[in-house]
Amino acid sequence: MLSVAVVGSGPSGVYTAQALLQQSLVPDVRVHVLDRLPTPYGLVRYGVAPDHEKIKSLQNSLRAVLEDERVTFVGNVGVGGADGVSPARLAELYHAVVYCVGASADRALAVPGENLPGSYSATRFVSWYSAHPDIGADPFARDALGARSAVVIGVGNVAVDVARILARGAGELRRTDVPSGALHALEESRVREVHIVGRRGPSQARFTTKELRELGALPGARVVVDPVELALDPAYAAPDDLSGALPLPAVVRRNLEVLRGWSAGSGADAAGAVPGGVGAGGAPGPAADAGRRIRLRFFLRPVELLERGGRVAGVRFARTAPDGAGGVRDTGRHEDIEAQLVLRAVGYRGVELPGLPFDPVRGTVPHAAGRVLRGGVPAPGEYVAGWIKRGPTGVIGSNRSCAKETVASLLADAAALTRRTAAGDPLAVLRDGGLRPVEWTGWLSIERAEAELGRSLGRGPVKIPDWAGLLAAARDENR
Repeated sequence: MLSVAVVGSGPSGVYTAQALLQQSLVPDVRVHVLDRLPTPYGLVRYGVAPDHEKIKSLQNSLRAVLEDERVTFVGNVGVGGADGVSPARLAELYHAVVYCVGASADRALAVPGENLPGSYSATRFVSWYSAHPDIGADPFARDALGARSAVVIGVGNVAVDVARILARGAGELRRTDVPSGALHALEESRVREVHIVGRRGPSQARFTTKELRELGALPGARVVVDPVELALDPAYAAPDDLSGALPLPAVVRRNLEVLRGWSAGSGADAAGAVPGGVGAGGAPGPAADAGRRIRLRFFLRPVELLERGGRVAGVRFARTAPDGAGGVRDTGRHEDIEAQLVLRAVGYRGVELPGLPFDPVRGTVPHAAGRVLRGGVPAPGEYVAGWIKRGPTGVIGSNRSCAKETVASLLADAAALTRRTAAGDPLAVLRDGGLRPVEWTGWLSIERAEAELGRSLGRGPVKIPDWAGLLAAARDENR
């Protein structure tokens, strides 16, 4: 029998388990899927926006893998931390260990004022409205959503997600699993202006057309795009004549068409600013109305977060322009945008797992086709898949081919791996070491508790947002 531990129960971890189940080279495989959290599914549960029901339904296919009799879900078991199990110990318990721990840290802006109250990573905001238990009692509900204006720095899907949640009516979120505290705070939110800002042009934005169009479909919200800013982008101004450059990808063409339609209806409002702020042309912005405005801004690079009264009051941007080589250059001009809430969505970084080698520049574990490299040499029985392997790139489905490559390497090594001694009952060893794993029955108990919580609130299932509540639900065998 080949005994494998997969660390991480998000898409990359579950796809790794699935690839192990579907192969025929080693007929007898047992897989333990470990997770620090007592809940499975990783970023599908805690990273996908609550109003994206279709993407969240991916949990159903992940669930089918975790319910296979050859797979055991082992939640509430940290790896590499002081209170968890070390990679060295896992290597003793299993023939092979595949680390699928993702990239949990966000990239910093590295500008003055970034740590002012009111300035957060988009990751933290997403975790808050997704009920990640590490967030707990968070200041968003107390003061950040008292902001009139928010700036989201970044032009990828995460930026669009958080802007959409800020601009969406809370009543529409009642049918989702948003936790009660976040839902109440969003109901009380004073945010009326949301700026999504990128340092480069619209042809270099990373959002998908589907995500972009969703902004224009929000009831009570208006999307504003400045045609002058769009025209700075050569690809926008002349998409079919780029002087011999490669044709634009289809998604970029579609995005430009959406932006072109919005800019045609923006008019003078595109140069306005938030109430009390200064617009792009130096004139006072329009007064707030009952609805919300989403402003898509381009060619602005953040250089400083401005302070007033001990908290963030705005962002100073340097105006950029295309440099003719695919990048941008500063023009020497600046623009301030008022904001009492700033969310940075400029990418993720992998975090070093104690006991594993780590490349701090790439934010990944060094590997060769998924085999962990220690001192440049493959470490027997240690593998990586997902973002910790290749960096935070691709979409959820990209993890499937990534996992298959790693599993192919593992299977090629299987004959040598199974000659090593593995624990007959790794879970018993973990319990003897003081850990209290939450297995699949515990997760099912959490599911029932969340369904009961939702019924008590007149809603569908509502997520339990704290560690104590999750663990109490997991241990309640009578539920």
